[in-house]
Amino acid sequence: MPLALRFAEVLADTGVSHGLIGPREVPRLWDRHLLNCAVIEDAFPQTVRVVDVGSGAGLPGVVLAIARPDLDLHLVEPMLRRTQWLTHAVDELGLDNVAVHRGRAEELAGTVSAPFVTARAVARLDKLARWCLPLLEPGGTLVAMKGRSAAEELGEDRRALERLGLVEAVVSEHGADLLDEPVLTVDLRFEDRQPAGRRGRAKPKTRRGD
Repeated sequence: MPLALRFAEVLADTGVSHGLIGPREVPRLWDRHLLNCAVIEDAFPQTVRVVDVGSGAGLPGVVLAIARPDLDLHLVEPMLRRTQWLTHAVDELGLDNVAVHRGRAEELAGTVSAPFVTARAVARLDKLARWCLPLLEPGGTLVAMKGRSAAEELGEDRRALERLGLVEAVVSEHGADLLDEPVLTVDLRFEDRQPAGRRGRAKPKTRRGD
């Protein structure tokens, strides 16, 4: 909790001044952002590596790192201003289970990979899957945070996802006992279609200000 409180302070301060979140979001940081991200921690088994694509303000990546110190989090973000902010926030919080990578997901294939990839409000499922698939290890799962229309979006995009090698899709609820409205994720598992050269452990591009 002390780390979560400190992260909330950082978001409300430099997170706003750097344009990562809007000032109107500050009064609802906890219910709309921090708790909203924290409750998906049950989507991941112990001690696994997780890539957060389009991490932005560290949502959900930094929150997951705080809630689950056993996880190995890799935050992927293409914008220099945001990666610099993320690196500073990670340093300030003393999170040794987080690495920050600057680049687009599709550019980091072969450099960053994990059995789990997650993203929050980045793109529709079909486009998100195309971006994230190169980062997924064989048999890996994409955990996409979605709103109330998660099942509808999955139905609309299923055919495109199947062309990408989808083998299983589940809409999961998280935090029903904590939040007025549970958080929904669409959990997508794909068959292995990655070239062998794209597999490998994560190699951080930016860690602690490098």
